[in-house]
Amino acid sequence: MERKSHIDTFGAAALISFAIVLAFNQVVIKVTNGGFGPVFAAGLRSLIGLVLVTGWIVLRGKPLRLSRDIAFSGVLVGGFFTFEFICLFNALDLTSVARASIIFYSMPVWLALVGHFVLPGERLTPMRLGGLALAMGGVAVALADRQGGEASLLGDLLALGAALGWAGIVLTVRLTPLAKEKPETQLFWQLLVSAILLLALAPLFGPLLRDLQGIHLAGLAFQGICVVAIAFLIWFWLMSIYPASGVASFSFLSPVFSVLLGWLILGERVGPSIWIALGLVAVGLVLINRR
Repeated sequence: MERKSHIDTFGAAALISFAIVLAFNQVVIKVTNGGFGPVFAAGLRSLIGLVLVTGWIVLRGKPLRLSRDIAFSGVLVGGFFTFEFICLFNALDLTSVARASIIFYSMPVWLALVGHFVLPGERLTPMRLGGLALAMGGVAVALADRQGGEASLLGDLLALGAALGWAGIVLTVRLTPLAKEKPETQLFWQLLVSAILLLALAPLFGPLLRDLQGIHLAGLAFQGICVVAIAFLIWFWLMSIYPASGVASFSFLSPVFSVLLGWLILGERVGPSIWIALGLVAVGLVLINRR
């Protein structure tokens, strides 16, 4: 498909679908944690994704660079990926999907803040500063609310740590030799390093298995196959077709869908302050991503 100058109907539908998949994935992670230790589940997910992505690369005959000149960058991005999902899986084990998602999807806020100083062409304009303030206010409201859903300060802080880890991944890809590599290579390094580290660290975070049932195995398969191996590759494909700013502007939909699915599927109680926090973060993300 040829390069597009704007988001068309197909692109909008694909990006909305991607946002729904990511939102549903938060629910799936929380459910899957009932059968696996959170870090062990994250490691198995990376391992499944690694096998499938590697197979896809081999079948397509795409070159995969594992040379020394990008090894440090690859290990670094994999380290951030590992940190992100240690935090996220444990956050969803402790706090509600609604709370964790609002805080986790504030990632563009912290990226914009750091990017102002280190990324070319990412200066904070008055509009982006306004979006930054709104989104940070939304995160503060979510952290301050100790009544809505499963309020856990540790869980909320871990969700914030996951957002910072995600921002670290983006910065590493943008500022290191990985920027010149194909998306498949970038994803491969993240999955390779995280699969090794997460599985090695998993015993330090408690029992590897809990009350394992079929639904937990199905949830793990969904994460490894549908999210890591398929959805992310589709997202990379969309990034190669549509403007990055347009693709990023749809990121505000994921926390919206996460809150709704947490309420609809898990029966989470969503108080007024959570809706206020969600609105502030969503509007802030739209302003931050506008060009």
